[in-house]
Amino acid sequence: MDNQRNMILAIVLSAIVLFGWTALSERFFPAAKPPVAAVQGGPATALPPPAVDSAVDAAAAIRSREVVLKEVPRIAIDTPKLKGSINLKGARIDDLVLTTYRETVAKKSPPIRLLSPNGTPHAYFAGFGWTGDGVDTPGPNTFWVADSSVLTVDKPVTLSWSNGRGQRFEIGIAIDQDYLFTVTQKLVNGGTGAVAARTFGLVSRAGVSKDPSSWTLHTGPIGVFNGAANYELSFKGLDEAGAGGINQSSTGGWLGFGDKYWLTAIIPDSKAAFDARFLSPSSNIYQAVQTGRPVVIAPGKVGTSTQRFFVGAKEVGLLDHYETQLGVQEFSRAIDWGWFRVLEKPIFWVLDQVFRLVGNFGVAIIILTFLVRGLMFPIAQKQFRSMAGMRRVQPKMKELQERYKNDKPKLQQEMLKLYQEEKVNPLAGCLPILVQIPVFYALYKVLLVTIEMRHQPFILWIKDLSAPDPLHILNLFGLLDFNPPAFLGIGILAVLLGVSMWLQFKLNPQPMEPAQQQVMALMPWIMMFIMAPFAAGLLVYWITSNFLTIGQQYWLYRQYPMPAVPASAAVITAKKK
Repeated sequence: MDNQRNMILAIVLSAIVLFGWTALSERFFPAAKPPVAAVQGGPATALPPPAVDSAVDAAAAIRSREVVLKEVPRIAIDTPKLKGSINLKGARIDDLVLTTYRETVAKKSPPIRLLSPNGTPHAYFAGFGWTGDGVDTPGPNTFWVADSSVLTVDKPVTLSWSNGRGQRFEIGIAIDQDYLFTVTQKLVNGGTGAVAARTFGLVSRAGVSKDPSSWTLHTGPIGVFNGAANYELSFKGLDEAGAGGINQSSTGGWLGFGDKYWLTAIIPDSKAAFDARFLSPSSNIYQAVQTGRPVVIAPGKVGTSTQRFFVGAKEVGLLDHYETQLGVQEFSRAIDWGWFRVLEKPIFWVLDQVFRLVGNFGVAIIILTFLVRGLMFPIAQKQFRSMAGMRRVQPKMKELQERYKNDKPKLQQEMLKLYQEEKVNPLAGCLPILVQIPVFYALYKVLLVTIEMRHQPFILWIKDLSAPDPLHILNLFGLLDFNPPAFLGIGILAVLLGVSMWLQFKLNPQPMEPAQQQVMALMPWIMMFIMAPFAAGLLVYWITSNFLTIGQQYWLYRQYPMPAVPASAAVITAKKK
C-alpha cells in the first residue's frame, strides 16, 4: 500500500465525514423517556388537556396579515430587537419580527418575520393559559384586559380575566433587551371552595421549516428533557403520531421548534416538573405544548407559575448566556453542533473574536485558517516529510516494479526492504490527514449552523458568506439571463478550489498505478463540482488552506529535492517511449 493510495483513502473518508457521518453524532444519545412522576393534587391525567386551537383556520378563511391584525385588540411590542403585538383574544404572542435581521442582503429587504396570527398564511404563535377541573378557565376565544397599551423592556404588561365565579386569572409579561419573554401566570381564588388547575404554554405553527432537516443539520421540533437534547423529533414523526402526539415528562428543560437560524421555545422553571407534548392535531399543523403539574388552590390563596418564552435568533453567545446565567438546561443545544462540539465551540469563539477585531468575516476566516494551520504545523510536517521521502524513493520503486512485475510476492518483499533502507513509512502520510479531518469538519459545521456568518460580506461580489458563490461561469457571471442548476453552478471560488487542489496534487508523489493516476487527475475537478453549492465562507477557508499547504510543500520539497533517476530506471523509461 503506497502513500498515494493512503491519500485517496483519506479523501474518501473526508467526503464520508463531510456529507453524512454526523448521522452517528447526537443520535447515539437519545433523550430518556422516564415515566410520568406522581404530582401534588392528583395524577397528571386528572385534569383535561389545554383548551387550544386544534388547527389553523380553514384555507377558505385565510386572510392577509394586515386584515387579521386589525380584527382584535392588541398590545404593541417595542424593543430594540423585536417589533410586533400581543393578541388580547386568547393571550397570544402572534405577531413578531426581528428588526436586526433581514430576509435578504438587499437594503430594502423586509425584516425576518417569525410569528404570524392564526388565520394568516404560515401562522405561527405562542399562547399561555390555565386548564382546570370544576373551574371555568380562559380559552382561545377569551378576551383579556391589559393594564398597558405597549410592552417594552422597561414596561411589562399584565393581562387579566375573571370568570364571574370568584376566580381571577392574570398573565404578567415582561421582556428583556434580546428575545426572551418572562410569563408569570396567577390564579387568584376568591371563591368559597378549593380549585385544582395547572398552567400551560404552547407553540403552534402551520407548515414545516423552510430549512430541511438533514444528517448535518436538525430542524423542526426539538427539546431538552432531563438534561438531554432530543434531536430525534421530526415533522414526519409528528405526522405519523397524529393527534396522540409524542409525550415526555421532565424536570427542567425546554421545548419548541427550531429552524436553521431561528428558534421558538417554551422554557418552564428550571426546577419544576412538567409534561411535554408534541403533536400534529390536523394536516400541516404542528404544536409543542408544555403543561405544569396540577396544584390545588384554597379559597383566598393565589397559585403562581413562571415560565419563559424564547423567540429569536440562535446567537451563540446569547444562548450560552441564558444557559449559564438563567439556568436554562442545555440551551446551547438549540444549535445542532453535532459530535465535534468540543472542537466547534472553541473554533467559533476564535473566529468570532477575530471578526470583532478585523470587522470582515471573510478576513476573519482567512486569519483563522492561518491559526489552524499553525497549530497543525507539526502534524503536517510529518505528513510532508513522509511524502517527500516517498518522492525520493519513487524512481527506485518504479525500477522494482519493472524488475518484479511478474513476481508480486518478491515485489512486496523488495518494497518493504526499500522502505526500511530509506527509512520511509507509507502510512505516515495518511495518519496526519485523518487527524486533520475532525478539525476541517468542525469548521464546516461552525460555518453551517451559526448565524453569525449570515449575510456577512467579504469582497467585491461576495455579499453573503453563508450562501454559495453568486457568480457562475455557465451564465457568464450573470450576463446571461438564467440560473444554472446547483450541481452546475460553478463559481469563481469553486474554480480556485479546483486549481489549488490540482497544484497541491501535482506536488504530491505521483501514483504508480494508472488507475490511481486517473483518480488523482480527476479528484480536484470532482471536488470543484461537489463544493460549488456550499457556503462561500467554507470555500474561502479551503482555498486558503490549500495555498498554505502548497507553500509548505514547496518549501519542504526544496529541502528534499528529487534525486537523479538511476540508470536502470532511465533505460526502462526510454524503452517504454
